[in-house]
Amino acid sequence: MADSENKNGELTQELGRELLALARHVITERVGGKGLLTPEQITSLSSEQALQQKRGTFVTLKKNGQLRGCIGSLADFEAIFDGVRRNAENAAFHDHRFSPVQLDEMAEIIVEISILTNPQVLAYEDAADLIAKLRPGIDGVIIRKGQLGATFLPQVWEQVPRPEDFLGHLCLKAMLSSDAWRLGELEVSVYQVQYFEEE
Repeated sequence: MADSENKNGELTQELGRELLALARHVITERVGGKGLLTPEQITSLSSEQALQQKRGTFVTLKKNGQLRGCIGSLADFEAIFDGVRRNAENAAFHDHRFSPVQLDEMAEIIVEISILTNPQVLAYEDAADLIAKLRPGIDGVIIRKGQLGATFLPQVWEQVPRPEDFLGHLCLKAMLSSDAWRLGELEVSVYQVQYFEEE
């Protein structure tokens, strides 16, 4: 459809709402509930040209304002439509931090979807330079050191607005010391997201 993307190449809000419905449909059917979408609606959505773009996607589930599951992919190896379907199921049933979602929880769960830009390596000289180059509220951040790595979506800045704390928590998530970012040994990449949330 011609109106599935705006002039910046982003998805329209209408298409975002349809992706949220798709994610909820996938989870609801898996827990034994009645899905929201007909097979025809799913087929129509899957054929949307904008959703055939290969982009990283994340699906986040929240319950009573608290995280209930979050799984995604940073790499652009699959179409947005396929990534949202897969990550909805993974966030609900395969996030090792949480028990699998149950049918009686579905009314309390809010679904969020993030569509990622391709990550770009952030060159920096030292800890102060890294802090200066990060854009709170805009950049998602990936850190890597050897086999260890982790990411925070841009939405995490809402809970952790200070860059020093943001990086410290991200290092802990990657199973590094909280001050590992100060040593200048991390590979850092940044990305941005288009974000959709159920009302």
